[in-house]
Amino acid sequence: MMNWHNITKEEALKMLKSSHDSGLSKKEIFKRQKKYGLNILETKKKKSILIKFFSQFSDFMIITLIFAALVSFLVSLLHGELNFVDPVIILLIITLNAVLGVLQETKAEKSLEALQKMSAPAALVLRDHEIISVDAKELVPGDIIYLETGHFVPADARLLSAANLRIDEASLTGESHPVEKDADIILKKETLLADRHNMVMSTGIVAYGRGSAVVTATGMHTEVGHIARLIMEDETPMTPLQKRLAGTGKALGIAALLICIVIFLLGILKDMPVFDMFMTSVSLAVAAIPEGLPAIVTIMLSLGVQRMAKKNAVIRKLPAVETLGSATVICSDKTGTLTQNKMTVTELASVQGKEQPDNLFSRFLLSLAALCNDSILQTAGKGKRAAITATGEPTEKALIMAAYHIDLLKPKLDATNPRIFEIPFDSTRKLMTTVHNYSSENIRSITKGAFDVLINKCTHIYQNRKQLPITKIHLQSLHKLNQNMAERALRVIAVTYKDIPSVNVLRQNTSSDRNSNEEICNYLETGLTLVGLIGMIDPPRKEVADAVLTCQMAGIKPIMITGDHISTACAIARELGIMTSEDLAMTGQQLSQIDQDTLIEQIPGYRVFARVSPEHKVRIVKAFQARGEVVAMTGDGVNDAPALKAADIGCAMGITGTDVAKNAADMILTDDNFATIVSAVREGRGIYDNIRKAIHFLLSCNIGEIITIFTAILLSLPSPLIAVQLLWVNLVTDSLPAISLGVEPAAKDIMKKKPIPPDKGMFADGLVFKIIIEGILIGFLSLLAFIIGIRVYDSQSIQDALLRHGSTVEIAGRTTPYIGRTMAFAVLSLSQLFHSFNMRSEHSLTKIGFFSNIKLLLSFIICSFLQIIVISLKPLADVFKVVPLNAAQWSVVLVLSFMPIVVVELQKGKR
Repeated sequence: MMNWHNITKEEALKMLKSSHDSGLSKKEIFKRQKKYGLNILETKKKKSILIKFFSQFSDFMIITLIFAALVSFLVSLLHGELNFVDPVIILLIITLNAVLGVLQETKAEKSLEALQKMSAPAALVLRDHEIISVDAKELVPGDIIYLETGHFVPADARLLSAANLRIDEASLTGESHPVEKDADIILKKETLLADRHNMVMSTGIVAYGRGSAVVTATGMHTEVGHIARLIMEDETPMTPLQKRLAGTGKALGIAALLICIVIFLLGILKDMPVFDMFMTSVSLAVAAIPEGLPAIVTIMLSLGVQRMAKKNAVIRKLPAVETLGSATVICSDKTGTLTQNKMTVTELASVQGKEQPDNLFSRFLLSLAALCNDSILQTAGKGKRAAITATGEPTEKALIMAAYHIDLLKPKLDATNPRIFEIPFDSTRKLMTTVHNYSSENIRSITKGAFDVLINKCTHIYQNRKQLPITKIHLQSLHKLNQNMAERALRVIAVTYKDIPSVNVLRQNTSSDRNSNEEICNYLETGLTLVGLIGMIDPPRKEVADAVLTCQMAGIKPIMITGDHISTACAIARELGIMTSEDLAMTGQQLSQIDQDTLIEQIPGYRVFARVSPEHKVRIVKAFQARGEVVAMTGDGVNDAPALKAADIGCAMGITGTDVAKNAADMILTDDNFATIVSAVREGRGIYDNIRKAIHFLLSCNIGEIITIFTAILLSLPSPLIAVQLLWVNLVTDSLPAISLGVEPAAKDIMKKKPIPPDKGMFADGLVFKIIIEGILIGFLSLLAFIIGIRVYDSQSIQDALLRHGSTVEIAGRTTPYIGRTMAFAVLSLSQLFHSFNMRSEHSLTKIGFFSNIKLLLSFIICSFLQIIVISLKPLADVFKVVPLNAAQWSVVLVLSFMPIVVVELQKGKR
């Protein structure tokens, strides 16, 4: 890769075979377009809807369900029956799940599309001795381009000339203010992207001045093109939830297959009919797998998304909701994320020290700074919502806004003290000078700029409203003030003035006919009186310090990653509490000098990374991930997009964020507020807890179904439940309560707990034991209902059949245990509905309130009503092979169904 910043502009022109006077010829442009292609970004090939749809069927649990459906159909066909109900219901569930998956699948190519939209639509270019406007996509290496204030930079280029040129590269490098450019300097090969002051980069914006440059790279060969390639090549990692659910599904699928084999072999050993055993095995497979789990988790995440949207966090990828709850590291960009992205005056100082912002001295100092200023005050909005804002260069905007806040309006100052001459800011001089009719008898020249330059041009000091000769004591005091401000990462602007006796004297010394530019500068910018120092910084957001503290209490490490200078970054990090005296900071240059293994080993000690490139950000994220951390990355610029995509969860800013960052992110903060992440983390942890409750609930219920059937076979009883009844319980009476558990409020102390380790299983902390015990309870209650039904209420023919055959399964007609099966079906369903209340909390229902989750209560009522309808209405009863129950039978069902609440409440005790 060519280091264009390391050679002279003449060498660059020679290597690119171009001319600053004539540009490229049409013939040469055609040849180069053929060689280099258009100045556009490539896009990743999109998956078709069909491929996305079929990719949803790769989950182990889904494959198991498909197998169960096929077995059910084939076995019934071989037996001479056409049973479409069970396989059709199973396949419908699978298809619904696939459709939901396609709808929620992320589209990484949107990041690239947004990058393309950011490309400058047109460019001023020199071709065949003529300056013309062309589409930016037609540019080729060697083209001579012209840059003016407000222009987008259309391609990467080596500067040929620069007149007060400053480029806003914040979205690419993270630099918080426009960068001064110099065409004549030559830089070292290892110079970082943010420090290449003789280069301009594609997607930059000309904030001030003008210049010309020769194009060095277009399309995918530009720096922004490298970012696009990173986005294309880097795959988004699976979220902890996806990993856990994948593991759960695989375990359940294997368990289902093993159950099928065991039950089938057990039945054969007991000389039971092969067909009946196949159908029973399929029923058990259906019972073992919570078919509704994927859809229920999706719905629960969607409910969480709706709640988070109301709190200014828009989720683009559903699993990201839960991932926030597992986050152990938040890597945050500084500019615009932790800070306000708005330079603000925070300190005013005279030779005597820090001054109050509204005293006479400060008013004088800021009035001079506002006069020597090219920014403009303007009104945004109307009526009561109207607000005063400033347009222009960030430093100058900060100065006139500081003056505005003490009622010094620049338009009034300009009208009272009209400007009659000026010397624009120059990056070599580091000064700006304006001359004003300051009073009827006085002309005043005002110069502002870098302290280290101005102090050497001063002969007097302004103190107590008088001009005094500057002394060594004054100089020591001023140097100490400047050093103190610099150590706190403040940008220091010195303000001076010089009184000129008359307009005639001014004309004599500033006439371009009589004086050179150097002589004019020497006259106006020497013999100055230093008024004071103004310190400014891009300040932290007010709410961020509390958010950082909350993150630390929650066991989350906040990390600052920025393109800004390390001194500024460390100062902000210390102020926010991100960095302590024991923590370390690293620059991008230092990062480039160590390999990834070393970074992984050393990274726990670092809290700030400054002057970093997009590749560095990705390396940092991956180093934390290699240490087992779940990484959230916040950002707003183009330079953040690859890291946002590489992170476990990317959080983009909604107001200041670029389209590229938003489309690469999992979550968008619509108020650009770092503190919003804290509420999002809280919501994520609550959702994870609720998903765990739902899984606890569903699996304990499914184990109850398995216990019911398995024990019945061991006892040589008829099958208490058939496949369609199991599907009804799993998908209808289980689903609504499980979803309602998703709206259970998060525990009050949830942000005082440590993050959930990414390798922690879904069944940790004794959940497996609870699921099994509760499943056994539900299973035996259902089996007890079945036994009571067939022994007490079913027809004598059933009992006769049992006595004759020892075991009877589905003989048909009058020998089917209708009442026993109906009671088992009712108890299984209703006991699970009652059991859903046990899942709400580890604390007793008497403590949290039986009716405090209204949605769960409504789910209980609705599902109970549906269950009663299925049993009581003959057309539905015929489909589900059940019969209506009388009052005595319903009484038995209700007593048995309520038992899970009694048992679990006794187990919870007074918790």
